[in-house]
Amino acid sequence: MGVEVVGAEPGDRQAERAREHAQSRKRVVRQVRDARDKLTSTTGTKRSFEYELIRHYAQNKMSAALAVVLLAIATGGVAGWITNPVMGAVGAGAVLVTHGFVILLCRAFLKVQPDKADLRSWRMRFVLAEMVLGLAWVLALAMVMKTDVPEANTFLIVGMLIVVAISAMIGSTLPGAVLASSLPITGVVIAYFLMVQGLNGALLATMAMGALVFFAIISTRLYQSNLATIEARAEKDALIGELETAKTNSDEARRNAEMANVAKSQFLAQMSHELRTPLNAILGFSEVMKGEMFGPHSSPQYAEYAGDIHSSGQHLLSLINEILDLSRIEAGRYDLNEEALTLAYVVEDCHHLLKVRAKNKGVAIVELFEPDMPKLWADERSIRQIVLNLMSNAIKFTPAGGEITLKVGWTASGGQYVSVKDTGPGIPEDEIPVVLSNFGQGSNAIKNAEQGTGLGLPIVQGLVTMHGGTFTLKSTVRVGTEVTVTFPAERIMEALPAISSPSSAPIDVPMEEDVPSPSQVTPQKISALRRTLFGGK
Repeated sequence: MGVEVVGAEPGDRQAERAREHAQSRKRVVRQVRDARDKLTSTTGTKRSFEYELIRHYAQNKMSAALAVVLLAIATGGVAGWITNPVMGAVGAGAVLVTHGFVILLCRAFLKVQPDKADLRSWRMRFVLAEMVLGLAWVLALAMVMKTDVPEANTFLIVGMLIVVAISAMIGSTLPGAVLASSLPITGVVIAYFLMVQGLNGALLATMAMGALVFFAIISTRLYQSNLATIEARAEKDALIGELETAKTNSDEARRNAEMANVAKSQFLAQMSHELRTPLNAILGFSEVMKGEMFGPHSSPQYAEYAGDIHSSGQHLLSLINEILDLSRIEAGRYDLNEEALTLAYVVEDCHHLLKVRAKNKGVAIVELFEPDMPKLWADERSIRQIVLNLMSNAIKFTPAGGEITLKVGWTASGGQYVSVKDTGPGIPEDEIPVVLSNFGQGSNAIKNAEQGTGLGLPIVQGLVTMHGGTFTLKSTVRVGTEVTVTFPAERIMEALPAISSPSSAPIDVPMEEDVPSPSQVTPQKISALRRTLFGGK
């Protein structure tokens, strides 16, 4: 079995080119926007990413405001205990005032609109503010450098580590700010240890330098991690936006397709009706002319022409009916008049209708039916149309001397199936989707004189789907094609057991020898007999 191949429609190719062009434009626009953001950025990243990093810095500073205040008070208290309370209070106050200024600066930045913020200017403000805060920490820790208390070195190294760690954690999204706040205090502490403390101080200075490098590495890694997170979130947001746009376009395309499908179905139904009305007249008059019912024609060719007109009209009528059936199936308006039928009988009847056609072409048809199969709940007209379409295709494409096998039997799941197998040229694997599409025809149909419309198999698929069954097509080139249609087990009409009823229980009727003679009949015995027979009183 085979059908004709048609290439892609020009409208489909144009739509595909339009989609590719739209995708290419989107890629170009995205690349241009990314390049523009990088050119306007001061750090080489996109402006939106740069803003997010600074915003995270401001939010982190505000979130850790209370912790820094407590640390400043604790540092001032320890420094006052080591030196004197006044000096400790001065150092803590300097840190608190500078820290408050940084917090106000962060609040001011968060109030600015993202598209109106001058990121270069705000970055410089934060770096200078962090540098002043670092100098304030130097003042708070330097109070103990003038004393000879043994705990002073421990206080300096611990205080420096705490300040540098806090700066690295809070300001990791702004590396310049971390460096501005950490470098002054680290430099002063290292210089103090090297110049005043001798060998022991050199060891402490080395440890302070190592701590500075360590926290610098940590800060860099945190910055890269935050930047990667922002980039991933931006890509996710862009992807979500593209998906929403695609979904909107898809919904719009689906609505347009549904409207076009409804319009197409209405058009086909209307045209089918308008065409069939004059076509019936053509068929009727051509049949009268062909049969010469009102007398012979003056020329024998007129009868031949009338026969050609009648056969062409029948072909056109069958085409209109197929188009109308397909449009009804696609629109969901094809009604099934279901009843109990024997599948083997329907297939055998279709075989009888096409037997002469197959015999004239020299094609043998073999029946392989499983016996005693129960009835199937289905639409007989649809089943006949399915079998006739499959057998017509098989006869059409099976060469003389070939064989067609009809099978009716059970499926593994308890349903029933119909199989039509031929020994025709077969269908190439790449053409199977084509022949299963509407108006699709394979390459073998081009070489065959009996070209069809390409609607037989789509109609079969639609009718099978409406019955809840499955349609399977297997074909091998130069071997043949087999089409199998299966119906589910729910449509099998199995025999039901008899219903038992209390009223069906046998009545205990007395035997003839138990009936009394007329002389023995009394009113009491008549009443007893009535109760026995009819249950009366």
